[in-house]
Amino acid sequence: MSQKNHETAHEKTDSTIPSLAADWRQLVQRLLKAEMSKRGTKYQDLSDRLSNIGIHQSADNLRNKVNKGIMGADLLLQIMYVLNMRKIERDDIIDIFTDLGSPLE
Repeated sequence: MSQKNHETAHEKTDSTIPSLAADWRQLVQRLLKAEMSKRGTKYQDLSDRLSNIGIHQSADNLRNKVNKGIMGADLLLQIMYVLNMRKIERDDIIDIFTDLGSPLE
């Protein structure tokens, strides 16, 4: 592949689709914070709920991961499970990206 055709991971491959990792991290952060807020869940509550299913994460560790929007897919799914999240709506993702100034459509 020529250098001209090769794009780095930090460049957007399509101007309408956010591909920067920071955009997606911010999506994870906002999504989880919104769900925790809806349920009145604090980080210690989240830690306790995860412990109940055998996942041990301190409240401080969870706070750091959520604030950075960086965690493994397994932890994201475990958090969704203990928060009783039914689904992530595509429209919610689009709305968050629009709020971030990186519209998907």
